[in-house]
Amino acid sequence: MTKRTLSINRFMKSAASFLVFLLFVTNGYCKNDKETKTASAVLERLIGKRANEFDLIIAEKKDSNETDWFEVETTAANRVRITASSNVVICYAAYNFLRDIGAVLVSWEGNRIDLPKSWPKYSKKQSTPFKYREYLNACTFGYTTPWWDWKRWEQEIDWMAFHGINLPTALEGQEAVWQLLWKEYGLTDSQLQAHFAGPAFLPWQRMGNINGLEGPLPQDWINKKEIVQKQILQRMKALGMHPVVPAFSGYVPKAFAEKHPNSKISELNSWSGGGFESTYLLDSKDPLFKEVGKRFIEIYTKVYGEADFYLADSFNEITPPVSKEHKNEELSDYGKTIFETINEAAPKATWVMQGWLFGDNKEFWTKEATKAFLSKVPNDRLMIQDYANDRYKVWENQEAFYGKQWTYGYVHNYGGSNPVYGDLNFYRNELTSLLNNPNKGNVAGYGVMPEGLNNNSIVYEYIYDLPWSQGKESVNDWMHQYLKARYGKKTSAPVFQAWQLLLESVYSTKYWETRWWNDWAGAYLFFKRPTLKITEFKGNPGDKKKLKQALDILKKEAKNFSKESLYNYDLLDASRHYYSLIIDEQLMECVKAYQSKDIKKGDELFKKIEKHALDIDNMLLGQPLNSLNNWVKSASDYGNTPDESKLYIKNAKTLITLWGGEGHLNDYASRSWRGMYASFYWPRWKMFLQDLRKSSANNIPFDETKEREAIKQWEVKWTENNEMH
Repeated sequence: MTKRTLSINRFMKSAASFLVFLLFVTNGYCKNDKETKTASAVLERLIGKRANEFDLIIAEKKDSNETDWFEVETTAANRVRITASSNVVICYAAYNFLRDIGAVLVSWEGNRIDLPKSWPKYSKKQSTPFKYREYLNACTFGYTTPWWDWKRWEQEIDWMAFHGINLPTALEGQEAVWQLLWKEYGLTDSQLQAHFAGPAFLPWQRMGNINGLEGPLPQDWINKKEIVQKQILQRMKALGMHPVVPAFSGYVPKAFAEKHPNSKISELNSWSGGGFESTYLLDSKDPLFKEVGKRFIEIYTKVYGEADFYLADSFNEITPPVSKEHKNEELSDYGKTIFETINEAAPKATWVMQGWLFGDNKEFWTKEATKAFLSKVPNDRLMIQDYANDRYKVWENQEAFYGKQWTYGYVHNYGGSNPVYGDLNFYRNELTSLLNNPNKGNVAGYGVMPEGLNNNSIVYEYIYDLPWSQGKESVNDWMHQYLKARYGKKTSAPVFQAWQLLLESVYSTKYWETRWWNDWAGAYLFFKRPTLKITEFKGNPGDKKKLKQALDILKKEAKNFSKESLYNYDLLDASRHYYSLIIDEQLMECVKAYQSKDIKKGDELFKKIEKHALDIDNMLLGQPLNSLNNWVKSASDYGNTPDESKLYIKNAKTLITLWGGEGHLNDYASRSWRGMYASFYWPRWKMFLQDLRKSSANNIPFDETKEREAIKQWEVKWTENNEMH
């Protein structure tokens, strides 16, 4: 080849490159380092300097209704070109590519990263019909995040970006605004201390369910969360996310109600079974409602900046205080006033509300009641988050919410309680059914809004792929790709076989219904406050036989993986779940044996239960982040003084055990963690079974009421003990 030919070839390549550049420019594409800087930083935190091998391009949307999309392609120059509609979508596309080639898996329990020396040939283009991908329940800010600092929040926002989330709930830091607001209305620091709940219980105080529980709330906590919320919002907005921030929903402190005796303020009945102080709801027709609500947004905007979405839930698990005669008219006025309050303070913003209430209280929220509540709000200015479709079919019963925007999703996790479960085939079938349903209305979003995090990663990985794949890929095909990314090249055929069995056993359960049994909470029987009634228990969901088969295979293949691997983490998850189910069965048999005076059989079962409980506790050394010690230490470390640390430890321990009140919430947030088996669950049952045995052996009637009260007193002392575990 002559020099002249080489020169021509170089010119042609240069011309072709320039032509491609012109095409990008003329079609509205722009590669701008400043625009993609935040996405690039997210990628760099994951894979280091190899992020420099990615060319990131944001394509400007033709109009606001254009859906999100991305295109990934590797080039001959060992580069990865990503063109996408936003920074968040760039992050999802990059992660999708890295996971597809088996190089990376991002999860709460750790990341697996094994990058190839050169990028393989790859080309993929996807879009989603869902404008928004939502995430985080209002309760997550109690069950998971009370002790999170910016480092942990940054990690979570990166996780959100890699999973394509662009409508995250962002409720940190609001107490700084409430404090300023209520002081403008003359409330003192001591009155606010009586109002604010402790850090772990704030979500329910914010939603008008409780006041002051496990407080007071230290000023240092308020200040820290104000700082971290500013960082959260800045990062979310830089990524093109739309954080959902709080608004006024009508709840006022008791001291405010006392200062305004002529205002129409309802004192509400105690929430969730009783035992909590009354809360106070300002009537929508009272002029103070709009005045207070607008002032809240004005202060919030001054502290944190403007927002596009405001969350206001006036009736979360609370029956609205409306008259029977004018029920619909009064509900209509509530909806109208909440919207107008937000609209007058933030004219371009959207009111967001949780759709939970419509499923939770179906008797009150008839079609007529719901339609009335929504009737005076513009269709495009309200977003209903219908996120409990693993339990309720609210959108179908409520005619897809009468023209309003709404988002479809799941809770999946309740209270941070972590049995191993989910239902991947259910999620896939539900999505395809939704997309094909002519009565789906104005569905604008999709996602999952768990109350607690850090469990069942496969569920969240799969759910956040669905809005992009739209269920066109089988669960088995998806799982093969996922496992190769999670475990690497050593993922053998038997490992896939084990996971097929896991899909057929634990991951075919859409809702862990036995977490509520006989009106008591707790992930397993072993986690519920002891009672003789457990002999009536009909069993947990899932196929225990297939779970054991999967576990046997996973144990056999474990020799190919390190103790620090995600494989070993999953093996521990399956193991502690299986043996917790075994304990439940043995507990029932043990109680029956002692009741029938078969002391020998009861004693044998007692020893087996004790061994299993302590073995699980020791085994969970391999999951240090999900441990009682880590939870308690995080709480303690968040305090700046010994008194603050003591308060936070009690909050942390009370939330996952007693919870509060005289209702049935105790053990609602039970955790299958190291430390909980040995220091909390087994000691309770040990007390109960030993006293049951004693009464049986001595032919003395067993006083269960007295026994349960003694156990409760022991629980109180346990929560007040601020030692580490």
